[in-house]
Amino acid sequence: MDKKSATTQIKTNSLKASTTPVIEISGLDKWYRNDGLEFHALENITIQVSKGEFVAIVGPSGSGKSTLMNIIGCLDRYDKGTYKLSGQDVSKLSDIELAHYRGKVIGFVFQSFNLLERYTVLDNVLLPSFYVPVEKPRERALELLKMLDIADKANNLPSQISGGQKQRVAIARSLMTDPDLLLADEPTGNLDSKTGKVVLEIFNKLHEMGKTVLLITHDVAIAGYAHRQINILDGAIVK
Repeated sequence: MDKKSATTQIKTNSLKASTTPVIEISGLDKWYRNDGLEFHALENITIQVSKGEFVAIVGPSGSGKSTLMNIIGCLDRYDKGTYKLSGQDVSKLSDIELAHYRGKVIGFVFQSFNLLERYTVLDNVLLPSFYVPVEKPRERALELLKMLDIADKANNLPSQISGGQKQRVAIARSLMTDPDLLLADEPTGNLDSKTGKVVLEIFNKLHEMGKTVLLITHDVAIAGYAHRQINILDGAIVK
């Protein structure tokens, strides 16, 4: 399959008819408790992200954005309020059910890439298919690498490619299960400004193809690539 066909296939998979918001959070609170002390990390958070949006959550260090990202990514639990991910109330799921649902519905892209150094680029992209069924996984992984212009590195180890190429691999991996949400945590944090812009343009193109993208960043300029911004400060939405 050529690059154009691969792109068309990804786009077709992504534009599933749905009126259900991908993210629907209402009145969410999160506390941290330690040695009798209580810290209100998130207070009365209400957010809705529709299918196909490109949204940035932006705030300085300590604002609560990482805590909110962990909750949105189903990596942490909350204390009050409701959170529905693609229509599923995640509070109703056991830890095992939540882990499976997270793997199916969310594609993660991290600042540090989180590639397994002993595995080839292709094997890293294939990893999600070991936990979530994917039709013709090897073919799909190669299509994604081709779409992201890094198919020629399929048999390389992560140590043999550049930082920008590593992030392309991470993005390909995040798309492997055709998730409802791409959750990118400071995806340009370990890249130079030129390479960072290239990665942000990739997210913009994925948005144009119908993917829902949520970008977490402290940088207002980077947040400007998104089509909508949610500002968080001291654990509360301020704009």
